[in-house]
Amino acid sequence: MSDAAVEIEVVASLLDFPAADWDSCACPEVADGGAAFDPFTTHRFLSALEQSGSVGAGTGWQPQYLIARLGGTLIGVAPMYAKSHSQGEYIFDHNWAHAYERAGGRYYPKLQIAVPFTPATGRRLLVKPEFAQRAQAALIQGAVQLAANNDVSSLHMTFCTEDEVQAGVQMGLMARASQQFHWFNSGYRSFDDFLMSLSSRKRKNIRKEREQANAFGGTIRALTGDQIQPEHWDAFWQFYQDTGARKWGTPYLTRKFFDIVQENMREDVILVLAERGGIPIAGALNFIGRKALFGRYWGCSEDYACLHFELCYYRAIELAIERGFERVEAGAQGQHKLARGYLPVNTHSLHWIGDKGFSDAIERYLIAEREAIEQDIEVLTDYGPFKKSHVEEHE
Repeated sequence: MSDAAVEIEVVASLLDFPAADWDSCACPEVADGGAAFDPFTTHRFLSALEQSGSVGAGTGWQPQYLIARLGGTLIGVAPMYAKSHSQGEYIFDHNWAHAYERAGGRYYPKLQIAVPFTPATGRRLLVKPEFAQRAQAALIQGAVQLAANNDVSSLHMTFCTEDEVQAGVQMGLMARASQQFHWFNSGYRSFDDFLMSLSSRKRKNIRKEREQANAFGGTIRALTGDQIQPEHWDAFWQFYQDTGARKWGTPYLTRKFFDIVQENMREDVILVLAERGGIPIAGALNFIGRKALFGRYWGCSEDYACLHFELCYYRAIELAIERGFERVEAGAQGQHKLARGYLPVNTHSLHWIGDKGFSDAIERYLIAEREAIEQDIEVLTDYGPFKKSHVEEHE
């Protein structure tokens, strides 16, 4: 497969692929000594999924990483997987799969350019800046050609950037809009400063929730780096298993994944723990980006009023203000986040369907879906917790 002199190869594992080479495409910004914009596409995160057995044989996520070279020089990479189901993606295509198979087709396996189990927006076509346009086009063309050559039903790229959507649409892929709730930092000096941007009723409600949450009879700590000890992960694993069993039936990540995070990524995470009598009873795991805090997992062994809101949303806002982050991304779905200062935003994905008739039907659906989401975001923003003057400043 090639685009002029650009050659595309497929690599089945990152474990033998040089980390420095991958990260030269995934996070070239770290050359200035700062954090990656997106910790989830780094070699250390993706290889942790592999090494821990969270992806690979038996998981339905089979790595098929794309590598683009120009005259032997690495210019771009992409985290791609062969999928035998649609779990752990957060851009739902189950109905597409059912319709395709009812019509006599075979929807799985499909190809997915994504970060497994991670509904956080970021670059999916990881290209060196000096080769951006050419490498993007080559990776898209290579992925589509790979799908077509292997008679795969479809190719999907989820939680990609707007620039990638534009590039994909120009090359014939279909764009899909979805929705999340993010908190944005308007230069707040403190949590109370943030509260003053809300309507009086919402401000009082948040203060009441925080008071209820902090009355659980213990303390709350935010741990990062060497502050996190193995026993903290032991506790959080129990929380994660409980939440995973209730949400997905089977937790996506293995216990070993958290051990690898402790070893190789503890500077990339903030673990917020509620402890009573020195024993953790609830926790929220956040990943650190250069400009954002990404809330990923939550769980508890004891249930207390509003403790979920405190650990996942309010403490995340406090941490973002303290560290000067631009935003908090609190994961997929959840209109209940609106009342807690998180506003609706568009998220994006790209799709290619091999069957022309089915592709045309999906395209008509996506146009209607996109219009509905735009209207939904407009209505939800109007009903948000902020004072009207604050909303107008950000429109």
